[in-house]
Amino acid sequence: MTVNDTATAAGTAPPPPPPATLTFEGEHGRNPLADASFTAMCRRLPAVLAHTARRAWGVDRTGVVLLLACQVFTGVAAAVVLTCTARAMTHLLGTGPVSARLHGALPALLVVTAAAGLGRIGSALSSYADGRITPLLTSEADLALVAAVCRVESAAYGEDGFADRQEAAEVGVTRTRLMVQDAQRFMAALIRMIAASGVITALHPLMLPLLLLAVLPAGTGAVLSARVDYETHYLNVGDRNVRSMMRWWATYSRYGDEVRANGMTGYLVHWYRALSDRIDRRTLTAAPRMLRIVLATSALGGLFLLGTWAALAWLATTGRVALPVAATAVVAVQTTLAALSQFVVHGAALFHTSLYLADMRAFLDLAARRAPARGAATVADRVAQIRLDEVSYRYPGKDEPAVDGVSLTLRRGEILAVVGENGSGKSTLTRLLTGILLADKGRVLWDGTDLADADPDAVWRRTSLVPQNFACWPLRARENITLGQPKTHDDDPVWDVVDAVGMREAVEKLPHGLDTLLAKELWGGAELSGGQWQRLACARALYRRTPLLILDEPTSQMDARGEHSVFLEIRRIAAERMTIVVTHQLENTRLADRVLVMDRGRVVEQGSYEDLVAAGGLFAELVALADDR
Repeated sequence: MTVNDTATAAGTAPPPPPPATLTFEGEHGRNPLADASFTAMCRRLPAVLAHTARRAWGVDRTGVVLLLACQVFTGVAAAVVLTCTARAMTHLLGTGPVSARLHGALPALLVVTAAAGLGRIGSALSSYADGRITPLLTSEADLALVAAVCRVESAAYGEDGFADRQEAAEVGVTRTRLMVQDAQRFMAALIRMIAASGVITALHPLMLPLLLLAVLPAGTGAVLSARVDYETHYLNVGDRNVRSMMRWWATYSRYGDEVRANGMTGYLVHWYRALSDRIDRRTLTAAPRMLRIVLATSALGGLFLLGTWAALAWLATTGRVALPVAATAVVAVQTTLAALSQFVVHGAALFHTSLYLADMRAFLDLAARRAPARGAATVADRVAQIRLDEVSYRYPGKDEPAVDGVSLTLRRGEILAVVGENGSGKSTLTRLLTGILLADKGRVLWDGTDLADADPDAVWRRTSLVPQNFACWPLRARENITLGQPKTHDDDPVWDVVDAVGMREAVEKLPHGLDTLLAKELWGGAELSGGQWQRLACARALYRRTPLLILDEPTSQMDARGEHSVFLEIRRIAAERMTIVVTHQLENTRLADRVLVMDRGRVVEQGSYEDLVAAGGLFAELVALADDR
């Protein structure tokens, strides 16, 4: 038994480390409502209603018109009900025979019944309009977020707080489905409240102020509770973001073997529980604050409501209002109180939703600012030369540049191999060549056009890239090669590149050939091995037929046959494009016309394979280390 085994058996092994404490600083590292006043928060509601109306109008104008008409119709029906109730009470509580009083009240009661029925129809139509608008709004918000993230500069992903602002925006998307519902209920309550307030003010002007006082504490409490809830949400954004990422990695079947064979199950469960406990502790800490707010505002509201009923009783007993008016006032108070309560509840809910939607809008504004805004210059369809002129780039939050003062010229027909140790700047160099990243210093010129001034879409239409971490898209085999950009109506070009990477037999064995969905775990489709996926990634780059072809470790998971097929095709098509191969397998650099050796972001050597081996520099050292394995 080894020392480590003995320590473990004796129970002296250290416990699993807890999740890292996430502390974010900088522009996005603080709650935007931390210093907001109650008044400032309440001022949000008109803006939120206007924003909701504009977005709803943009997706379904008919639904918006129907919704607004139903709200007004329902409010008018409520006013008619109260007014006719007062008339009916005047007859029912008046003097004379019962039959005469009932006969006198009957017309008003019929109107009350009809108005109440029409009000219910209006409410049903409002729900229908809400059901039309909400799904469209939610989809639009979701699409806007996805499009914004896809369009930002690649460098934005590494900026302070970007991922957490995105997580907060994701919550805003989920809350979008509540936006129209909250706004609709808030407006309905407002209209009913206005209608009922008009009736009760006509009965006696003292009643309305008392009712407002009775409901005001509840409104204050609802808004303050929403603020506490949002503060808790904001504190948990980072932890929820990391937990969501870890949940995906821990439960994704592609990594199941590594989790099991390395004994990680226990630690992953421990880690997930610890992070969940941290999130729950923050949530539970907010509960006493919520309770204190509710108790205080409920008690104050109850006192004011007691005063309202006492005032009504005093008005009736002192003869300041007649008995029929007092009876009508009871109904009106109940109706107004219910409308006020709904107005407060749904107003607070609308405000609460607005906090999350503000996060979404803020992120979309941030993403818009970080979208490429370079220029409109285009580039030739057949680029003859790419030149780097003293190019440097440093990633956000890093002290040292990833690429430092690199000058380089590439010409059509040339194969360039880029080698170097991990972290030497190879992949960053390829991202600068394609315009995915823009240089902090220096210029990247495509036939004399600076990428900083070029239309990025025009550049990317002329590039093909196989990154180290290529995507295994849950698409059909065909779309995994064409990337949704077919060149012809038939599959001949697709089969050409499938043959070029030696994948015909594997694709033909798929259940539906090129129509097979490559997402077995989620969709009941088929799955490929790691090497087959890498061949497919190479096939999609070859299919694009662009002036610039970049392959970053393109054969690291392939067998010898697959590797041979890919490099044979690279050599065959090289004359029509500039080809860059980034690799740690130094033997593969023999196919290159030139080998570029990088170290700490700089080009330290370049030349043919044989010349560099003979030079005795870093490349020769790496070759010797590879041969000594």
